[in-house]
Amino acid sequence: MGGKPLTAMNILCYPLKSLDRDILVEILRGGADKVNEAGAVIIGGHTLQDSEIKYGLSVTGIIHPDRMVTNAGARAGDVLVLTKPLGTGLIISAIKANKVFGEHISLATKSMVSLNKTAAEVMLEVGVSACTDITGFGLIGHAYELAEASKVTLSFVAERIPIFDGCERYVKMGLIPGVSKLSKKYLKDAIRIDPEVREDLVDIMFDAQTSGGLLISLPKGKVELLCTKLREKGVMTAEIIGEVHKRIDVSIIVTP
Repeated sequence: MGGKPLTAMNILCYPLKSLDRDILVEILRGGADKVNEAGAVIIGGHTLQDSEIKYGLSVTGIIHPDRMVTNAGARAGDVLVLTKPLGTGLIISAIKANKVFGEHISLATKSMVSLNKTAAEVMLEVGVSACTDITGFGLIGHAYELAEASKVTLSFVAERIPIFDGCERYVKMGLIPGVSKLSKKYLKDAIRIDPEVREDLVDIMFDAQTSGGLLISLPKGKVELLCTKLREKGVMTAEIIGEVHKRIDVSIIVTP
């Protein structure tokens, strides 16, 4: 929402009896590196023994009440910009199934370890209408939340949406995350999809992301400036993928 993180506490569950402590150290080191990159500091944490690894952060930060960017401010006429490709969920599923291509792992990993910090800072500098991150509900799921909160309808051009190499192949192999299938089923009545849109692209639009990018809604007059600044700052993607319209009978429209 445009906030500045200040402190973070580790929350870690770890199977000490079955996994080496070196892995635990690497998890904590990785978390500390990203917290430092975000401009915050680790001030402690809580650890528990568990049968599987769980790791997260409890973060405290600050934000000016007049500078909050919510998912409720999108306006008809706005343009939609995405800052990371889609497909990390499919690639992770392919890894779990031992069917992934090595180069796809490196692409997804590069995306997942990239913070949204720079994109958020540029967004605040330019001034935008609304924003949401793209995580477990996929692009469509989080776009639905934005459309509902803003009382608008969003339209996406499927062929413009950036996706990681290999994702269409993994969809055809049936490696779609379970939560992505649930989101697609849940939102079927809230979306109008053009019959010419390929089904594999629709499935990728529902793909559950880990550390996905930002979906930003902003006036057309600012979009060129935003995309230029994002690219200059090294943000992975700065693609115009759709528009915002006055509310109709559905929340989302997908065209070829």
